[in-house]
Amino acid sequence: PGREKQTTSAPTAAVGDGSGPGTDGVPAAPEAGRFAYDGLARVIHERARLSILTSLSGSPSGLSFNDLKQLCQLTDGNLSRQVQLLQETGFVDVVKGTRNNRPHTQVLLSDAGRDRFLEYIGVLEGVVADAMAAKDRSAGVVRTAGRVSGLAS
Repeated sequence: PGREKQTTSAPTAAVGDGSGPGTDGVPAAPEAGRFAYDGLARVIHERARLSILTSLSGSPSGLSFNDLKQLCQLTDGNLSRQVQLLQETGFVDVVKGTRNNRPHTQVLLSDAGRDRFLEYIGVLEGVVADAMAAKDRSAGVVRTAGRVSGLAS
């Protein structure tokens, strides 16, 4: 006769955020969207644009196109396109002029861009904290105020 379909089920894992059982002894339900990280804006998250914004965040007077190209290891064309996209979305301002009778392009982080970038970094810090907490829980490590205080018993 025919084969019977064999099914296996994984062991039931406790549902929750790892903080322990709820008030009725049942594990706490997970927070909806807890790990959605909506603040991770795609416009920033791409490697080249993240490099550009990080470089500019430490330079209040901005950086020249050539300095950015060198710092971020990008080609002229790629840097130009990424800066254009960041300018269109309000992250950077671009000032074109001349210096020593030669064309000069200066790229600056806009005030709104700086605020949005710092918000983004805050979300990234949350991602790292969540990942470290998950790692610690699986290893039985207890952290207090960001410091390892010992192994859970």
